[in-house]
Amino acid sequence: MKQSPTRRRYLKTAGLASLAVTAGCTTSGNSGQVAGGAGDKSTETDTETQSPTTDAPQSTPEESLEEWLADANGYDGEVIRHGKGSKPTIWVGNPVDDEWAFDPPVIEVPPETFVEWDWTGHGGQHNVVALDGTFDSGRTNAQKGTSYEYLFLPEETGVYRFVSEPHRDEGMKGAVIVKEPPTTGIEEVDEWVQLSNTFDGTITDKTNTDTTTITTGAEGNRGTFAFDPVVLKISSGTTVQWEWAEDSGPHTVAFEDIDVRTDEVYTEAGVHLEYTFEEKGIYRYACEPHESLGGRGAIIVE
Repeated sequence: MKQSPTRRRYLKTAGLASLAVTAGCTTSGNSGQVAGGAGDKSTETDTETQSPTTDAPQSTPEESLEEWLADANGYDGEVIRHGKGSKPTIWVGNPVDDEWAFDPPVIEVPPETFVEWDWTGHGGQHNVVALDGTFDSGRTNAQKGTSYEYLFLPEETGVYRFVSEPHRDEGMKGAVIVKEPPTTGIEEVDEWVQLSNTFDGTITDKTNTDTTTITTGAEGNRGTFAFDPVVLKISSGTTVQWEWAEDSGPHTVAFEDIDVRTDEVYTEAGVHLEYTFEEKGIYRYACEPHESLGGRGAIIVE
């Protein structure tokens, strides 16, 4: 991948005592940043004059992403999606079953997203190195408060596998998937529900139906924090019921566009809200405790 010599990388240390340890984190490649505690000094280095401190690790080209992630610590098969304008954080050195992991191991982001890796201070020395050499935090670091960030440009769609080199053989690996988010073709809907990792662009059509049901607390968003379906299309005059799933935890339903919401946080299974939509339009709602995780939905009334 061609890299721009005008883009820069920054190094910020957590004090003079740590300068010698972290100074090697400055690397070449696309835009990135390694940082320490607040209020510290930084150095700036042109990427065209720097070289990575180590060769980028390699993977087998024929190996699928799922095969490669099969032994990734902390990976349960779920991809955490982030929407446009977000700045997701991946924790470096999260303890999982007596091993060390990236948390979350896999995220999906749109192009033009800054991804930040933050060191927890656990597990000893770590770094963040892409297998294809696209990004590299440089020399390993064990200090809590160290951070590294990388900006994925519009032309950088694809899958980026990365590791912590000292712990790669023990399963400390992850991936960033850079792709345009799914779309219904309706911008107002897409912007609202794009955080939900169960949203795939589908509009569930229940027009010409008197009553229909949305499951609250469906599987998704790293737990039972999703609505199913995420986007529903109905005719005016249709009654929608929100039914809480068994053992799904505490949830609410609260609308953005109309004054409709549950009276309280409910935990038991059953229908806890129903509403008849008379006016055409787009109606956005969320589960307030889990909105930031992607617990959002939308209803299109024709």
